[in-house]
Amino acid sequence: MKYHMIAFGLGFLLDLLLGDPYWLFHPIRLIGSLIAFLEKKLRKEKDDTAKQFQMGILLVVLVLITTLIVALAILVGAYWFHPIAGIVVETVMTYQILATKCLKVESMKVYAKLKEQDLEGARKAVSMIVGRDTECLDETGVAKAAIETVAENTSDGVIAPMIYTAIGGPVLGFVYKAVNTMDSMIGYKNDRYLYFGRAAAKLDDVCNYLPARISAYFMIFVCTFLGKAFDGRHAAFIYKRDRYHHASPNSAQTEAVCAGALSIQLAGDASYFGKVVKKPFIGDAVRKVEFEDIKRANRLLYATAIACEAVCLGVMALFLVL
Repeated sequence: MKYHMIAFGLGFLLDLLLGDPYWLFHPIRLIGSLIAFLEKKLRKEKDDTAKQFQMGILLVVLVLITTLIVALAILVGAYWFHPIAGIVVETVMTYQILATKCLKVESMKVYAKLKEQDLEGARKAVSMIVGRDTECLDETGVAKAAIETVAENTSDGVIAPMIYTAIGGPVLGFVYKAVNTMDSMIGYKNDRYLYFGRAAAKLDDVCNYLPARISAYFMIFVCTFLGKAFDGRHAAFIYKRDRYHHASPNSAQTEAVCAGALSIQLAGDASYFGKVVKKPFIGDAVRKVEFEDIKRANRLLYATAIACEAVCLGVMALFLVL
């Protein structure tokens, strides 16, 4: 537990300092390559819906088992060699699981382009972090897309993997990331993945159910410490009212808090692959969305991540004492 606490804390600090440099190898790319490889082998257009669903389950099982075995072998091997080596390896693995600075860096690219009044550049930048069509978005639409991504991924990309890593070390953390990566690659409700990707999508919903709600409560809590631009009471109100205004049971949890905290309206209809998808709004349009809200959303992200990290370390310390 002592070694785990050290690595957990250092990994979080590395994430805040370094983020995800493009030149640095990232193991999630290997998981993505494995998913793509298995999809080519298992998904056949001629298969009926039942067979596609079964092959999708098989893909999920194979990816999770492979991730578990590889991560466990690396970690156990490092600690077997020497405790210091184990701490170093676990620190690096923990760092690679979290995505706090990466999320900030990518969203702030959108902010920078909007500040320069470069709408085309902003559309291109936001297209790198969202799944919707961005070609027809105006400045408000681009800003909203970036804010929603920061809000949603506060849970998916930061708090959820942090919680799973705190509970089961980087092995469980990477298993969660494998689930999340499968959902982002094949968890779509379109003709290609409706049945083949259903198991991945449902598993992601299950794995994120509690973390999404924990993230929302942390976000509400930290509003108190972030100044006048953040309204904690309104965040709590909008959370209770709008937390299920999304097709996913989890995505609107943190989006609702963010919308309420900033007194803006998020979500609404969006275009995916040329098709407009009807979506309810989240939050009230107390004021118009502005590009500065991207920066505010990132402040909320960082405060939430720090609060959760502190609580996780506190719980670990308690177990260490007991």
